[in-house]
Amino acid sequence: MTAKVFIDGEAGTTGLQIRQRLAMRRDLQVISIDPDKRKDPAARAEMLNSADAVVLCLPDDAAREAVGLVTNNSTRIIDASTAHRVDPHWVYGFPEMVDGHRVSIERSTRISNPGCYPTGFIGLVAPLVAGGLIPKDFPLTVNAVSGYSGGGKGLIEEFQGQPPEDTNDAFRTYGLSLAHKHVPEMTKHAGLAHAPVFAPAVGRYAQGMIVEVPLQLWALPGTPSPKQLREALADFYQGEKFVSVAGEAETSSLQRTRAGAGGYVEALDPEALNNTNKMKLYVFGNEAAGQVRLMAVLDNLGKGASGAAVQNLNLALGLDEGAGL
Repeated sequence: MTAKVFIDGEAGTTGLQIRQRLAMRRDLQVISIDPDKRKDPAARAEMLNSADAVVLCLPDDAAREAVGLVTNNSTRIIDASTAHRVDPHWVYGFPEMVDGHRVSIERSTRISNPGCYPTGFIGLVAPLVAGGLIPKDFPLTVNAVSGYSGGGKGLIEEFQGQPPEDTNDAFRTYGLSLAHKHVPEMTKHAGLAHAPVFAPAVGRYAQGMIVEVPLQLWALPGTPSPKQLREALADFYQGEKFVSVAGEAETSSLQRTRAGAGGYVEALDPEALNNTNKMKLYVFGNEAAGQVRLMAVLDNLGKGASGAAVQNLNLALGLDEGAGL
């Protein structure tokens, strides 16, 4: 039997990408609401309750309202908003996060899709905290840059618009109040006792991101080496389809300085995994200095949003986890 899927908010950036990923699927039927009735509670409630699974691509308040309109116990909801990411009654939709977490997603009717920045941060940090290499109360900083598509319609229009409404910014820091909405989920799902200092930024490119966590190895218990951290991550994600860890040879190659005027270090490309559901983790270290830079590359619209939603949808419906990805 073909499962019916309703994307509430399919006209937005994430909703459109999810729709594209499901377009060629024969094991799913995407149902849509009449555009004139998108704000009609009765019409929305009918769509929400008639679907086998719903993906919410809405602002937080609208997502909560949509959940309240579901009156049956069978419709599975994947919420791409921030509304339920630390709610204990919802399963956090990061299948690779801990062993056995896929089973929790498969059995749940309430799944909260992770944020893009937290996906990179948790992917890097959670295994190291669980393995005792980073203490739960260790002070952490996370620096990250995303394409402007991560800011939604308003930021996209600003970066792609015409003068004088557009912007000439090449790089913009934000979250200066140190109260970014992603911090609670970073803290909870990485297993931390204290919130990390989060320093997000947006670059003048559409999509793709790098999330970085710098570490002073000499300050960690046991003074782990870069190799130990890399091997711990590689062991944790061994066999995963969508999350991988760069090996020592690739890492060393990226750390070499190229010949040329003044020389420069080959850099990671934040757009390298665009239009995929993949995330790649790196451990760049200087053992003599006792320092490491943990780095994650992913597509903020892929593994950071629509790709992850489809992955969770597949699990929730008992389908091939990688279908459409």
